[in-house]
Amino acid sequence: MKGIQDNNLSIMPKELMLLLQIINLEKGKDTEPIIDKYFIDIDWELFLELARHHRIYPLVYSKLKMLDGKIIPLYVIRALYQEYKVNTFHMLQLSGEMERVSQLFRENNIRLLFLKGPAIAADIYGDISLRTSKDLDILIPITDLNEAEKLLLNCGYEKEEIESGLTKRKWGSYHVSYYHSQKKIQIEIHWRLFRAPAKEPSFNELWKRKRVSSLTSYPVFFFGKEDLFFYLVTHGAKHGWFRLRWLADIDQIIRKSNITKESYLFQTKYQLHLIGQALILASQLFKTPIHEEILPLTKEKRSRKLAELAKFYIVEMGHKYINQSSKDTLANSNHPFTKKTSIKNFFYIYLYEYSVKTNIHKLLFVLRLLNPNSADVKTLRLPKSLYFLYFLLRPFLIFWRKTRKSL
Repeated sequence: MKGIQDNNLSIMPKELMLLLQIINLEKGKDTEPIIDKYFIDIDWELFLELARHHRIYPLVYSKLKMLDGKIIPLYVIRALYQEYKVNTFHMLQLSGEMERVSQLFRENNIRLLFLKGPAIAADIYGDISLRTSKDLDILIPITDLNEAEKLLLNCGYEKEEIESGLTKRKWGSYHVSYYHSQKKIQIEIHWRLFRAPAKEPSFNELWKRKRVSSLTSYPVFFFGKEDLFFYLVTHGAKHGWFRLRWLADIDQIIRKSNITKESYLFQTKYQLHLIGQALILASQLFKTPIHEEILPLTKEKRSRKLAELAKFYIVEMGHKYINQSSKDTLANSNHPFTKKTSIKNFFYIYLYEYSVKTNIHKLLFVLRLLNPNSADVKTLRLPKSLYFLYFLLRPFLIFWRKTRKSL
């Protein structure tokens, strides 16, 4: 087992690096080097905001007992405990609903596989309190979609309709959401893992390799080990790993499973560059030991390029989230990115989103990017007879908006 050299982590805020160091603490290991190096001039409000954004506060809280309680402010420890407690109650609630929905669907001859939620948390961490999950995601055959919707509606769930307009489209969708206002639980039903025409295993293939969760008394089915790894890698890469929880999942799976070249993922060549990217990031950020058999994936040029872009994406998306969610903007002079770099940020964000896609999805991405939306209309109002000009003017309108934001 080997690690990968930590290249270019200087763009990471020191508060984020501290969070990672706490998560990576091991029993019996000396913590003094971490205290001396990372507990310096920490913005504790930013520390908490990043823990919330990346959904890693349960892991952070679980490691606090390994540190001297005096080096972290008491209000920070209490805030983490409160988040941890609320999440534990939520995961218990989801566990009950997961079991009920599983029984309801199976009694009506609908096969279902859980993509995330308590079953996955229990499998990866052995403890549902150590992972967060906002909702329950379920994969079913597309032929059962109408029947599944009827069952949920009869149970008090309401369908969340897709907004109409220039920026929201129903075409190409692969899941639909339902929300129960009394239980305050959301369920997403998927009939594909990813947007078509992405290559992915069929439902029948996934069903053959399914596992049964040990969390509930009634059978709850979820992905086989390799399928879960493939899904989390692809899902995390698609979203630029902007929540480090996904990389924490990858870290735990690799530590507990022996993923080698014998895996069918490697035999079928499923997105090997994305697996390579995930291995690089997990090793550098979570100190994940990589098996020598699959270490060559981390040497591939495309994997390394995607990993470098992902680090930028992780930092910038965290910064964006905090600015949007906080009343008092937490962006300060110590942050590696400021408003003056918004054009640069815009370029690198879209470069990552473009680079991570397959060739067909790159084409669709460019077409969507060039397709006018409501922001263009607000920037420059044209009579309807001249709307066709928005297609030509869109690059200039985007540049204008980003330039104005940077002033």
